[in-house]
Amino acid sequence: MSFGAANRQDPAFEAWIERQLSHSASAMLSSISPVSIVKHREGFGQTVRPVAGAIVASPVLGNYDPDPDYFFHWFRDSAVVIDALRLLHADRRIGDEALRHLRDFIRFSLALNGLDGRTVTAVQNRRARVAPELLQYLREDDELAGVRGDAVVAETRVNPDGTLDILRWARPQHDGPPLRALALLRWTAGGHLDAALLAEVAPLIRFDLDFTLRRWREPSFDIWEEESGHHYYTLRVSAAALAEGAAWLEAQGETAQAQRCREESQAVLRVLDGYWVDERDDDDRALAHGYYRSRVLADGQPSPKALDIAVILSAIHSLGGEFAHGPSDARMQATLERLDALFDAAYAINHGRAAGCGTAMGRYAGDVYCSGGAYYFSTLGAAEFCFRAAAAEGDDAGRWNQWMARGDAYLATVRAYTPDSGDLSEQFDQHSGAQTSAKQLAWSHAAFISCVSARRIAAAASRATRGR
Repeated sequence: MSFGAANRQDPAFEAWIERQLSHSASAMLSSISPVSIVKHREGFGQTVRPVAGAIVASPVLGNYDPDPDYFFHWFRDSAVVIDALRLLHADRRIGDEALRHLRDFIRFSLALNGLDGRTVTAVQNRRARVAPELLQYLREDDELAGVRGDAVVAETRVNPDGTLDILRWARPQHDGPPLRALALLRWTAGGHLDAALLAEVAPLIRFDLDFTLRRWREPSFDIWEEESGHHYYTLRVSAAALAEGAAWLEAQGETAQAQRCREESQAVLRVLDGYWVDERDDDDRALAHGYYRSRVLADGQPSPKALDIAVILSAIHSLGGEFAHGPSDARMQATLERLDALFDAAYAINHGRAAGCGTAMGRYAGDVYCSGGAYYFSTLGAAEFCFRAAAAEGDDAGRWNQWMARGDAYLATVRAYTPDSGDLSEQFDQHSGAQTSAKQLAWSHAAFISCVSARRIAAAASRATRGR
């Protein structure tokens, strides 16, 4: 697959990136502390009034009509958003407002640790408030009663008013705490926090690192909340959080805990080495591409979702000092190749696409959620992966150009399916390209912000190394 450098030489393309960046910054902010929005789940007798610090996956209310109800604070999504907020603050696009949001997020998150599901089950006539046809979606009392302590942060999501989610969902999920730790550790390393804010964030970082240390070996649901097992994405972000957390703990003088985090991080990476699928033909010659499988299921059965964009997302969400399992890892690059080929063949919108446009990327083969189509954060994640790979190329001008051009090609596809308004939903249909699923997805906008930041880092690295 070859890509030209036409997009980087197109002033209109650069102008679009700048316009979209401004719009995505504004749109993402609408999901942070959305205190002016009230959500009525009438069939469940529930009214949700968000509080400061909550981050909803989408501020556009839906009720599976057909848009899904994403008015929840997901632990994973909120961590991705708070990290993108850091990038906007470092770029001086957002000033003290970002620090206020961070402080509110920290306080909201710490308050969640005090939740206890037994207070929910103790409410009299709890089930009587729910419409009969919706009782099948209500959580059982015995499940809710067990939600306390660090089980709260394994809940996948909570209501943005700081209460437990009473609906049946895929639980537990263990990617939220390490992702949140990574985001907060990067905030602390940026030099933008005063002593008071640093003091507030420290207990939350310690909580998330302790959770990760205790839970990384346990099965949980995957990033898509569909299958229970041991998942590449969750393990990779856990390894990164423990590695970065070790350096932070060392600086705090907590050498014993730092060493424990360091050792456990290496243990996770050794487990991940075993996720490589080395495909060979009958002559025992390596095929063009193996790939990192995305999961080992709890029941030991094979999964049709083994090839999953979540592996690529883990590489960009876990950036650190490790070469293996990152954008420079040849095996990770081979995984991207396999995913690109998969979606190039599967999606009609990828057939006969315009010159300079890359593959619209989805999640995994056979996806049926909503349109089962391309995702903005998947396609942007592939672009960011390429820019991260370019930044690591050093003096190899040819490889740098190839990776940059490929990243721009993915970006050009996002541009092709982004309306003039700049709004980004969760998906765009694999046949028509029309936006589908949740509107104004915070993760989609955060992914654009992160992708553009990586592109600029790659360009700056090239200028510094080769004088371009």
